[in-house]
Amino acid sequence: MIICTKCGAQAPDGSSVCPNCGSALFEGQPNQQAQYQQPYGQYGAPGAGFRAPIQRREIVTCIILSIITCGIYGLYWFFCLVNDLNTAANTPGDTGAGMVLLLSIITCGIYGWIWLYKAGEKIDRIRVQNGESPASSAILYLLLSLFGLSIVVYCLIQNELNKVAAN
Repeated sequence: MIICTKCGAQAPDGSSVCPNCGSALFEGQPNQQAQYQQPYGQYGAPGAGFRAPIQRREIVTCIILSIITCGIYGLYWFFCLVNDLNTAANTPGDTGAGMVLLLSIITCGIYGWIWLYKAGEKIDRIRVQNGESPASSAILYLLLSLFGLSIVVYCLIQNELNKVAAN
C-alpha cells in the first residue's frame, strides 16, 4: 500500500494516482501511516489530535477592543471567526464572512441565527475530529443568540477554535 502525502488515503501498490484526491503517487513514498497534511488541518497518528492552520485569539482582548472601537473590531473579529471556523471545519466553500454579514443585514438578523446554529454544528464536528464528545453546541448557540447574547456565542466559538489553533 502507498499512502498519499496530500490526503492520507491508501492506494494499492503500483498506483500512479491517488484514488481519493487524484494527486500523483510515487513508488518511493512511505507505506506506513505517517503524518500527512490535509488542505485544512493536520492529522497525525490516532489520538494525536487535530490542529487547524488558524490563529489563536485572546477572547478578553477581542471583547475590550470591540467595546473601545464601538464595534468596529467586533466586525473584524466576526470575519475572523467565520473564516477560521470554515477552515477548521474543513469547509472552505461554505458561506464566507462577507456573505454572512450581508445576508444577516438583509434578513434583519434571521440569517445570523441560522449561521450561529450551523456554527454550532461545525464546532461539534471539530470536537469529534479531536476525539471529544459533541456538546449540542448548535442549540446552545441559537438559544443564546435569541436572548441577545451573541457576544457570548462568539466567545464560545473562539474558545473552541483556540483549542485547535496550530499557532
